[in-house]
Amino acid sequence: MSQKLIRTTCVFLSKRNVRSSPTTTLFSQFVNNQQQVRTKYSEKVIDHHKNPRNAGSLDSSNENVGSALVGAPSCGDVLKFQILVDDNGRVIDAKFKAFGCGSAIASSSYATELVKGKTIEDCMMITNNDIASHLSLPPVKKHCSLLAEEAIRKATEDYMKKKQAKKEQQTSTTGTTSTTTTNTSNDSS
Repeated sequence: MSQKLIRTTCVFLSKRNVRSSPTTTLFSQFVNNQQQVRTKYSEKVIDHHKNPRNAGSLDSSNENVGSALVGAPSCGDVLKFQILVDDNGRVIDAKFKAFGCGSAIASSSYATELVKGKTIEDCMMITNNDIASHLSLPPVKKHCSLLAEEAIRKATEDYMKKKQAKKEQQTSTTGTTSTTTTNTSNDSS
């Protein structure tokens, strides 16, 4: 129901001095609930929900991209979160795709802004409280900030695993090359 219609109906009912009936009581409860919903979320949550930042995805095959897919079974929210890290270990871009409530989208959107410019170590230190307090999430929506925290952590871990695997591959390739060279020189003798 539109806010204008609700206000008009409330004014109409109050001017007519309508006695309380089951219908008007239910309507009053509906109006009160709508007003509570509007005041339940901060402007930051509403802004990030209506204008999500960094929505999209990065190429997960890129060795500098860490990816995470996390979900909250309690409410059905699902979040794909990705970070792009430069050679110095600093996050230079972050993207997300979320299926969930407004608080989940807002938490994910803010999380992308929060990690940009931070080192991998700093990203691992981000907690759900950092996200929840910035957005002023109501307690019932704290699981959304937990989802964002988990996504940041898992994307960071994925990036670190890729880097470690590349390092091990380079080490084993270098070791194999030197062993082959040594064996070749022994055969020549």
